[in-house]
Amino acid sequence: MSDQPDAKIIRSSSLGEELNDKECQTLAGLMRVQPLKDNQQLVGEGENDNALFLLAKGKLAVLSRVEEQDVVVYRMKVGECAGTRAFVDRTARKATLRSIGDSVVYSLKPADFESLLESDPHLVYTVMRALFRITHANLMRMNQESQQLSNYISKTHGRY
Repeated sequence: MSDQPDAKIIRSSSLGEELNDKECQTLAGLMRVQPLKDNQQLVGEGENDNALFLLAKGKLAVLSRVEEQDVVVYRMKVGECAGTRAFVDRTARKATLRSIGDSVVYSLKPADFESLLESDPHLVYTVMRALFRITHANLMRMNQESQQLSNYISKTHGRY
């Protein structure tokens, strides 16, 4: 495993959809590789780590604390990002991220990303568009899951 993020993985991720190879290489130069072992925690709910995470290899569980227990609310796949809200707002984490099997995560600190504002504003703009799309897709998925649960409970819109 390399100590440097692979620009091709960034390019094929939800973060790199609109980026060209050079822009992905620039972003890779700012990111850090974090290998994780099975069940290793990447970040905990309530922590003030504001990094953006891109899952490069393996799987991550997104866990939320419910009645004193961690409950898996989502399983991330390769190419997906986590931590968009904490990255942009610089607020505490709302969920815990834990590795399912061995995984590799690329992380990007806000200050490192902001160093591009003067030298490459187009890259910053394009990444921010991607973060908006990622956040919007997550919101749509959660709304759909909520609607399906509501339909299941009220037994409408289908057979259950």
